[in-house]
Amino acid sequence: MSYLEGTGSLSGSLDLVKAPDVLSKEFEELIGAIAADFQKRNASEEREHPFEAIRLVKEYRLGAIQLPENEGGTGASFVDLFKTIIRVAEADPDVAHILRSHFLFVESLLQAPDTALKERMLLEVRQGALFGNAYTENSKHAAGGGIYNTRLTRDGNRYVLNGEKYFSTGTYYSDYTVVLAMLGETPRQVIVPVTRKGVSMLDDWDGFGQKFTGSGTTRFENVSVDESEIFVTSGETEKYQALPQLYLQGIVAGILRNIVTDSVELIGKRKRAFFHSNSDDLKQDVQLQEVVGRLSSYAFAAESIVLAAAKSIDDVSLAGTDSLIARHSSSLKAAQAKIAIEDFAHKAATLLFEAGGASATRQSANLDRHWRNIRTLSSHNPTLYKARAIGNYHINQVLLPENVYF
Repeated sequence: MSYLEGTGSLSGSLDLVKAPDVLSKEFEELIGAIAADFQKRNASEEREHPFEAIRLVKEYRLGAIQLPENEGGTGASFVDLFKTIIRVAEADPDVAHILRSHFLFVESLLQAPDTALKERMLLEVRQGALFGNAYTENSKHAAGGGIYNTRLTRDGNRYVLNGEKYFSTGTYYSDYTVVLAMLGETPRQVIVPVTRKGVSMLDDWDGFGQKFTGSGTTRFENVSVDESEIFVTSGETEKYQALPQLYLQGIVAGILRNIVTDSVELIGKRKRAFFHSNSDDLKQDVQLQEVVGRLSSYAFAAESIVLAAAKSIDDVSLAGTDSLIARHSSSLKAAQAKIAIEDFAHKAATLLFEAGGASATRQSANLDRHWRNIRTLSSHNPTLYKARAIGNYHINQVLLPENVYF
């Protein structure tokens, strides 16, 4: 009997449905199902969207793992969260990326002041609802500057939301989207159901990697918003946010684990060696063994770096009055993680092909997806700005940029 058969689906008893712990057999069952769904879609010429995988994520309540145990979660630490992210990304990096905005929002929700909206949204998370984002715009305003063309305007006792967002990762698959909009001269977060009148989502993301993350356009045309849907956050926690940036490196770490698996499968499937290779038995070819050994080491290093940086985010909650210092430290470690991991992740995605020969380049194998996905993830918030800021901090004691895009 599967986990879902034993606990019910979204319409089942909430008291019986708990989020799966990263060490549980239920979690392994979910990861296996996500991986199987990816393999099925990857073999299809259509290369379909991961709707089935997201359905499973919702039914297993994976999006609730950050909630306390008495509220249907697992009380996951950040280390636990990143172990989860890495495993999901190993199974399907698109699914892990789709969940990024959700996990970020749940963390901000847990840190927010107690309000009726917070209570209502936590219940939605517990029931399996997912949250996407509508933050970024294709405009002249600097990313992270806190200025948006999307606006909230008062209309009697309600508000009206108008604007257009891009890079709306996750919204295409989610139940709600979290929108950044200007109310007067002040940026505000608004939580809007994606089915509300005036909300439209376009599947127009055309990146060469992370193709099915739903990172395209979301439009808001005279969308009615109640004042209670304007989300009030804790301002202090908005400084030095390591979680959004480290999350991307967690996905890369998961991809590297999958590259190791693919390298072993490539060698196992090869039917012939080169005349000049050192063994007719490819599994005994010492050079191919070295390739897999290097790939395995890269995957181990990436995962270790990510989990060490995740531990520094956990340390923030223990810092008390020195929390801002601890936040800066965790942001520094997340930036260092990005620089270090990207240095060998792209190399690993290329080295994979040394295990397979020319046949590994067939489009049907789709092995180039690893490089394309890593490159796409790496292009978020370029490394060169982070490296310079880290150097400036060490040389001149200039603190890192505070905004969430660093």
